[in-house]
Amino acid sequence: MKKHIFLSACALGALNLSSPVLAQSWGDDVTGGGDDGYESGDRGSGGSASGGSGQRGVSIDPYIEVSQVGVMELSPGDDTVTYTQVAAGVDASVQGRNNGASVSVRYERNLGWGNNASDSDTISGVARGYASIIPQAVTVEAGALAARTTVDGTGSTTLSSLRQGDSESNIYSGYVGPNVHTRLGDVEANANYRLGYTRVEAPDAFVTAPGGAPVDVFDDSITHSANVHLATRPGEPLPVGVGVGAGFYQEDSGTLDQRVRDMHVRGDVTVPVTQSISVVGGVGYEDVQVSNRDALRDVNGDPVIGTDGRLVTDKASARQLSYDVSGLIWDVGVVWRPSSRTALEAHVGKRYDSTTYYGSFAWAPNDRSALNISVYDGISGFGGQLNNSLAGLSTDFTASRNAINGDVTGCVNSADGGGCLNGVLGSIRSATFRGRGVSATYSRRAGNLALTVGAGYDRRKFIAAAGTVLGAADGAVDETFWGAVNLDGKIGRRGSFSLGTYANYFTNGLSDDSAFAVGSQAAYSHNIYRGLSARAAVAYDFLDSDVSAEEIAAASALVGIRYDF
Repeated sequence: MKKHIFLSACALGALNLSSPVLAQSWGDDVTGGGDDGYESGDRGSGGSASGGSGQRGVSIDPYIEVSQVGVMELSPGDDTVTYTQVAAGVDASVQGRNNGASVSVRYERNLGWGNNASDSDTISGVARGYASIIPQAVTVEAGALAARTTVDGTGSTTLSSLRQGDSESNIYSGYVGPNVHTRLGDVEANANYRLGYTRVEAPDAFVTAPGGAPVDVFDDSITHSANVHLATRPGEPLPVGVGVGAGFYQEDSGTLDQRVRDMHVRGDVTVPVTQSISVVGGVGYEDVQVSNRDALRDVNGDPVIGTDGRLVTDKASARQLSYDVSGLIWDVGVVWRPSSRTALEAHVGKRYDSTTYYGSFAWAPNDRSALNISVYDGISGFGGQLNNSLAGLSTDFTASRNAINGDVTGCVNSADGGGCLNGVLGSIRSATFRGRGVSATYSRRAGNLALTVGAGYDRRKFIAAAGTVLGAADGAVDETFWGAVNLDGKIGRRGSFSLGTYANYFTNGLSDDSAFAVGSQAAYSHNIYRGLSARAAVAYDFLDSDVSAEEIAAASALVGIRYDF
């Protein structure tokens, strides 16, 4: 047990708790014509005023690595684990006139030394791209993520820095779909469709605690999102811009047949005030339903657990509504776009039968710096939110990886300020939730230095049918406050370094437990000859959690070599 607590603490070393790129439950932004249409599935995720150079080209960097890693427990014990790490991967970017894609994928094999370390292997990576079928008219876009995490008994997760044995899980997510853009005279038409899939391979031992109640750990889900929007620009031909649109979103989860279904229609108007400021508003109708079935019960009335360690759905039970809201929706706001490098939107209105706020600010004063802030509000499941967050990433990025084990940290850096998935990956409860919060990221390049700063707040209020196994989660609220700073740069002609620090405070709405995590890491790489380089890294991580009677601290170090082909 002591060893498990120690290794769980080491998982904190992978955390780069940066801004979650959160999106609404019904898909991509299909607004157009200077109109801020409600059909935007990224309502609150914000756009970006990219100051990127827009350079085209192909960059492919395959590599292999061999390293020796050691991890020492500083508190509450003094255990030490060592292992040999062998990895191969590729970082690639393709940027053209009618296509763009970035991918970072890595396979890793760990060979443990001693009785306390086990052998393991994994694949991690992130990808995002698009390709034009008909230039300026029809494109197909896709995104994917493979990440390794550690699951605890509450359903919360951390991006792990070591193989965690029975507590390790893997998250896989991807989406694909077409986008259509055309003009019908003065009318600009936009439409899209997205098919997404997300799966969590969680260990059986952490789906239920011995003798305890089952935990609603997410299994998998399929999402469908479709939107269409027709709009005119102010002055073409009317003095104001007008638009009409409709959208459909559905997410079907494998855990107790949960379903989120959202359908809406809406009309909107854009009233120019000055050349750069417009007042926008709209009204429409929306129907949102969330439902699930109950778990199969044994003769004692207890939920049945399958051979995979998960709750078994009672297919014969009736589907029960946990959320059913339909009626008028509206919002008003202001849009300020003084240049291609600056964009501000702020909206207030009524949705989900309550007041809603959302908006974004994107500022890229030059090619070297960018600031992005978003305020978001939406209903979705874990899979749908992760798909939407993938869609919010840039197609021209450099993935951030943990200095010790090379796993993706959930963040990418790009000319438009980058983005992170860490907030989405912070919890894998299967229950649907309403997610609200704010996130901000700032990036700056100065010569050979690159700085990224992120901070934010995320709030999830869970939705589940009373009387079912998930009913205990209904109304529970999880909250996360996070912050991160990362600095990368070069030293001379052959050396490069990276520094990172993070802090995170999490409260569990079901158990009222909380956890505070903080840590830092540093890495240095020195080019020896052509593609051959030597590597060294150190990290320190600290955790103070209500589920543990003692504070936990761990230090880790790495030395190795890398060859870039």
